Amino acid sequence: MRVTTKGQVTIPKEIRDRLGIGPGSEVEFLPTEDGVRVVAVNENISEEEASRKFSQLLDQMAGTLDLGGMTTDEYMEWLRGPREDLDIG
Repeated sequence: MRVTTKGQVTIPKEIRDRLGIGPGSEVEFLPTEDGVRVVAVNENISEEEASRKFSQLLDQMAGTLDLGGMTTDEYMEWLRGPREDLDIG
């Protein structure tokens, strides 16, 4: 992909479709250690559309975390460490 003399690049159609970028859409370029991330700024997204996208994201993440048989409480204690501020007993 080439940058024009005006600093412009063409975002491939597959990426635009995936991010919901259309004419007049805003995007942000966020620097990362590996390069840059392009993020669509969806300020005018309806609550219903946001909920649908969030549900899709949750569906994609389902089953990706293996707690090794730990309960939620056990996992939280492992993650955060023991809670010394709680009076147990």
